[in-house]
Amino acid sequence: MPQKAQIVIIGLGSAGLSALGEVKKLTDDFLLVQNGPYGTSCARSACMPTKTLMEVASLYHRRKNMAARGITGSEGLMIDRRAVLQYVRQLRDGFTNGMIESTQRYSAKIIQGQAVFIEPNVVKVGETLITGERIIIATGSRQIFPEAWKKFSDLILTTEDMVEVPDLPLRMAVIGLGPSGLEYAQALSRLGVEVTGFQSSAAVARISDPEVNKAVIEALQHDFPMVFGQQVEIERHDDGLLLRAGETATQVDKVLLTIGRQPNVDGLGLEKIGIRVNERGLPDFSSQTMQVADLPIFIAGDANGDHQILHEAIDEGHIAGYNAVHDMPPHCFKRRVPLAIIFTEPNIAFLGRTYRQLQGVDFVIGSYDFRNQSRARMSGTNRGMVRLYAERNGGLLLGAELAAPDGEHLAHLLALAIDQKMTVFDLLTLPFYHPVIEEGLRAAIKDAGAQVTCALKETDLLLCHSQPSDFLC
Repeated sequence: MPQKAQIVIIGLGSAGLSALGEVKKLTDDFLLVQNGPYGTSCARSACMPTKTLMEVASLYHRRKNMAARGITGSEGLMIDRRAVLQYVRQLRDGFTNGMIESTQRYSAKIIQGQAVFIEPNVVKVGETLITGERIIIATGSRQIFPEAWKKFSDLILTTEDMVEVPDLPLRMAVIGLGPSGLEYAQALSRLGVEVTGFQSSAAVARISDPEVNKAVIEALQHDFPMVFGQQVEIERHDDGLLLRAGETATQVDKVLLTIGRQPNVDGLGLEKIGIRVNERGLPDFSSQTMQVADLPIFIAGDANGDHQILHEAIDEGHIAGYNAVHDMPPHCFKRRVPLAIIFTEPNIAFLGRTYRQLQGVDFVIGSYDFRNQSRARMSGTNRGMVRLYAERNGGLLLGAELAAPDGEHLAHLLALAIDQKMTVFDLLTLPFYHPVIEEGLRAAIKDAGAQVTCALKETDLLLCHSQPSDFLC
């Protein structure tokens, strides 16, 4: 039986639920389409269970630093990996259950199945035709799994599988050292798994600054070996898999595949209704309005392949939901300062404009190496580097890439500074307590300030009746 609604939302993950939050402020005339399990991928199989596993691994890893600090007996600590995984699932269930219950309140409005576009405002789900004045695509993404490797699928895990395994293998390869790959590789190694990491490029975790990349590799190689710049070939052996990458051959029990995520748009039939899509099957859309071309269609979250990060998905759902339920033309929204964090030790972060994005711009780099940072030495976390970027003429902070102890907090401070359009001189007027990790950030700011083409002030403190802007060019 055909159905109609003012708004149709396809997908009930983070972006879809955020869109729903905006839609229901103005109307109850909506329908929801869900294909697959309830609960966001972040809570179910990505952000939350991964970070839980990392917290346990980090806690167990600290035993290695205790003897040098006068705490004896830590070498006798044991790990029950089955119990660890059960703990991760227990917390995962807690994160997802409340979200699933809140979603099921709308069960009368939910239609289960794969949506396929028939017209720009009509989709078919099974045998049901649904017409919507506006349609929001929030179908999320899934792990990329090369077709050639599917014959080894009994021994290859994705991040979705990792949450469900009852125990960890003794030997494991992690193919793809992006954000998820690095986090899992370090955590698994610290839990006693013999891990080898493989990365087809020379850079890990989408780092574009070569010095930060070098610092990350140097820090993480204390936990597990990595092989770079080679394509991986897989062969089945009686006792597992044999991986070949260049001159390297590694035998493992299982593989964790983390080579990226693919937006779930390939089954929507967008090209069949005349929407032009790129080689990834993605349509053109505005990141300020989330509108697809000039159609009554909006696309948000991982489905658009733009920023596959939770807070970005929520923002995009908000924008899509707001514009879908308000009069056209759609409203243009200012996006937040770009911010991404990887929770390895040291934390890796990018914010504002990256090193790669600034090529061709006249900018300076303020650097600091944490090897001799006092607070980091106290905790035994003195690894990593921060590199922040500022305009050469005036010192406006533009962005940063970093790998640092407690880098998640440094990244938020710098993102706030960029949002407020602060210069390095503005930042130097702020207080930095001693001894704190942030003193390393201050050193990088001073390094950048010394390179800015201005009549630099002679002191970090402002004279009475002066402003930081008094010292700009």
